[in-house]
Amino acid sequence: MAFVADLRGPALSKEDLHHLLRVLRQRAGDQLTVADGEGRWRTARLDPAEAGALREFGPVCELPPATPPLAVGFALVKGDKPELIVQKLTELGIDRIVPFRAERSVVRWDVAKAAKAVARLRLVARAAAQQCHRPRLPEVADVAEVAALVAAGATLAERGGVPLSLQVPFVLVGPEGGWSVSEGAVAGDRVGLGPHVLRAETAAWTAAVLLTSLRDGTVTPVHNP
Repeated sequence: MAFVADLRGPALSKEDLHHLLRVLRQRAGDQLTVADGEGRWRTARLDPAEAGALREFGPVCELPPATPPLAVGFALVKGDKPELIVQKLTELGIDRIVPFRAERSVVRWDVAKAAKAVARLRLVARAAAQQCHRPRLPEVADVAEVAALVAAGATLAERGGVPLSLQVPFVLVGPEGGWSVSEGAVAGDRVGLGPHVLRAETAAWTAAVLLTSLRDGTVTPVHNP
């Protein structure tokens, strides 16, 4: 799948065309799906001899947004882990992905680095959506603060917390060092992701799997007596 700016006259970018022809080894006449990132898509055929390299368009279809919208926030972590987190959250179907600053995060991004990193994460989400044939792109938000996210309805994930449910569809996963006292003070109930201590990236993926499974009906919610 590839994303285009306008489904009424779809044209591939040079980068996407190069990826399809040189990396994926697709050929003239091969069918593919093009999408606008907002849930609308149509089929087309590759034709490198024509401008935009597309022809024979199918009807425009639309995938309605799933409800409720699901969000996972993750504390800034080292190395390429943020990119890996965003890639897998996109593949798993999370609608909003929010990197945030935590008091115990080792990683510290200044304004310029945060802007550059988030731009990169959005490209990662786009590539992941293409790979998994997801026509609706997730929102990758700007770097946020824990207190603001909790005020917006997010809950903290912590071992021993209450079972996850769709009543709180926005989960924050803390840094390697866990939540600080002040961060815990602004939160209400915590949600649990299992009996073990998880790495930050594993916790983010676990939250995504549980939330999307609850929304899809794959698992049954646990009701406390």
